[in-house]
Amino acid sequence: MMKNEKSLKDRLESLLTSLPPWRSHLILFLHRVQQEFGYLPEEALARAAEYFAVSPAEVYGVATFYSAFKMKPGCRHELVVCHGTACHVRGAEAISAELSRLLGVEPGREEPGKNVTISQVNCLGCCALAPVVVVDGEYHGRVTRNNLEKIVERLSGKK
Repeated sequence: MMKNEKSLKDRLESLLTSLPPWRSHLILFLHRVQQEFGYLPEEALARAAEYFAVSPAEVYGVATFYSAFKMKPGCRHELVVCHGTACHVRGAEAISAELSRLLGVEPGREEPGKNVTISQVNCLGCCALAPVVVVDGEYHGRVTRNNLEKIVERLSGKK
């Protein structure tokens, strides 16, 4: 246990020392932590407050304001389906339903034993590519129900 804690501390220090201690780098640090760990460990928030000389409340406020940040470990794979106007008009509801059928997971729910979650968001800001599905941070545009199977197959090949 102590070894893992030290490892976590060392990894956080490495991420921090790659940045100047300016408040403006807080979000960049949180993104790097999210990328490294898949979520924001409490230790990372506390250490960020010290390093960037801001209150723990401010760090927590930033971390919880943005939906891209996860406050606890989650599933291994995350799919996000855009349901903004352009995506909705181009079949986002059908895309979500087909993903749910293919993966056996209901959108918005973490299901025990499943290694994937499906989320729906109001807009991803890439309307020209509608409908859009994001798989583990990788954007897939102009998605159809027919090509979802390929996306799901590639997902099952990821470890």
